[in-house]
Amino acid sequence: MTIAIVLVVLAAVVLLVRAAVQRWQATRQRQLDDAAADARRWIERLGGQVLTLTGTDTASQQALADAAERYNAAASQVEQAESAEQARLAKETALEGLYYIRAARVAMDMDPGPALPDEAERERAGKVTEHRAVDVDGQTYAASPEPGQDTPHYYPGGEVAGRPVPQGWYSEPWWKPALIGGAWGLGAAVLFGAMFSGMPGVTDANTWQDGYEAGQHDVGFDDDDAIF
Repeated sequence: MTIAIVLVVLAAVVLLVRAAVQRWQATRQRQLDDAAADARRWIERLGGQVLTLTGTDTASQQALADAAERYNAAASQVEQAESAEQARLAKETALEGLYYIRAARVAMDMDPGPALPDEAERERAGKVTEHRAVDVDGQTYAASPEPGQDTPHYYPGGEVAGRPVPQGWYSEPWWKPALIGGAWGLGAAVLFGAMFSGMPGVTDANTWQDGYEAGQHDVGFDDDDAIF
């Protein structure tokens, strides 16, 4: 009799655990489906713009190329997503692409279109508020709040490898090595200080430098290893 009771209790526990697991899996799948559907909505919006717009100058062509790159990346991310968080990353990629679309439209003197969701990260990074050109290690770098022949590369603002890059137009995509490699080179702090020191609307150069040094330590770089 005692053995029978134990077996019944064990069977009940197994059933309860199985039911709990199934509920958790169903909730997780529902969250993934909802996040993926939300991401696809923004990806489709981005895709429509990528397919219908044609750049008329260097700045708009570059911005549209960057938007197309984000579209392809976001589409791949959402298809491979196995969690709601991964689907949300696809949405963020699509939103970044839409910022490039707005930049391309501005460069072509078109209405930029509907406003996009504000992101605190972009707000913290600040905006380029004046045209400025600096020489660093024999190379000239320029930044401007507006597109131009010498500033055809747009960045929507945000963190790259833990450091803020202000929204604006640039002569060179100097943030890309950190975007790809996940760490800033030694020359990046010098460039940031020279480019943005004293510029209203941009994070203080010393703050950027402090965070840069901390970031290099976190990823195991020292001054001898770091390159720009």
